[in-house]
Amino acid sequence: MKTPVIYFDNAATTRPDQDVLDEVIACMSEEYGNPSSVHALGRRARVRIEESRRTVARLLNVSPAEIFFTSGGTEANNAILWGCCLGLGYSDVITSPVEHPAVLNPLVCLAEKGIRVHHLRVDQTGHIDLAHLKALLAEYPRSLVSLMHANNEIGNLLPVKAVASLCTAAGALFHSDTVQTIGKLHMDMQKLGMDFAVGSAHKFYGLKGAGFMYVRSGKFFPPYLLGGGQERNMRAGTENIYGIAGMAKALELAHQRMEEDQHHCRSLKEACIDLLRNEIPDVHFNGDAEGSSLHTILNVSLPPTVDAEMLLPSLDIEGICVSSGSACSSGSSQGSHVLNTLGADETMPSLRVSFGRHNSMEEVRKLVQVLANIALP
Repeated sequence: MKTPVIYFDNAATTRPDQDVLDEVIACMSEEYGNPSSVHALGRRARVRIEESRRTVARLLNVSPAEIFFTSGGTEANNAILWGCCLGLGYSDVITSPVEHPAVLNPLVCLAEKGIRVHHLRVDQTGHIDLAHLKALLAEYPRSLVSLMHANNEIGNLLPVKAVASLCTAAGALFHSDTVQTIGKLHMDMQKLGMDFAVGSAHKFYGLKGAGFMYVRSGKFFPPYLLGGGQERNMRAGTENIYGIAGMAKALELAHQRMEEDQHHCRSLKEACIDLLRNEIPDVHFNGDAEGSSLHTILNVSLPPTVDAEMLLPSLDIEGICVSSGSACSSGSSQGSHVLNTLGADETMPSLRVSFGRHNSMEEVRKLVQVLANIALP
């Protein structure tokens, strides 16, 4: 008999919501025209895209003109970084060593082109040093500050309003990779103070291949994809109407269910921490797991006696899906750059357990039981 799958890798991607799939299938059947065509089917497709844009904008409390659809978070992050540095002429970028590769790797390329990249200090729990940020902004006031809202490996939350206040006072631009928080936290961009933010549909029960970037009015940078002039000349290419329509539906559902999802996932995370402590004496939690941390992410280090190479295969045999560190780098043999920055014990194999609305307390207990059997044979 096939082993039922227990899915604890929601930070990598979520299972599409059935209501989203229904919306996408209906869109594929009825609104398959090219949105740039002037005939009836083209106009219907264009209407669907603009309705989706208004939905996303309304949920983030921004203008529809400030939302640009992309293929996902990586494209959006790249567009903002390259656009601000090479398009708007910002020659200094302030970031941290624990950012997502979709930010760190473009910055490596930009540094080769003469952009100065300054890395903030972070403490042992992974939080940035705000005093260091203030000092760097005093030295480089015309900077682009790029700091993620929630770390994708350890879940730490950025004090967004404090960062935005420092950036505003210095005259700097503020970009935040918000891929892990869009759809999970209420995001009023007018109150948060970001100039740029990004979202990816598959992180909040939508489809892969659809995302967006928020660009505050007055902060626009030159177009980064040239062609037919789609997305108000910012991003050329025929729009992924099905993914966009599904993303708008997914974000709307996420906001309707947000309090329920937050309470559910927080309960699972807290129970997982308590059970692991009770069952595995030498377990360690990376980041600020019980403090300022996203309710969906828990990073766990197991005792050094656990065979790191066999850990994920052993869980997979039991039908349990988790990540070792970040899924975006799980194929790398270099380990987690986030845990390395925090000075985590390299002899302790780490797991990222990420919770979603479809998980249950029974699944948490099963995960802990299997981990205890592995760690304490």
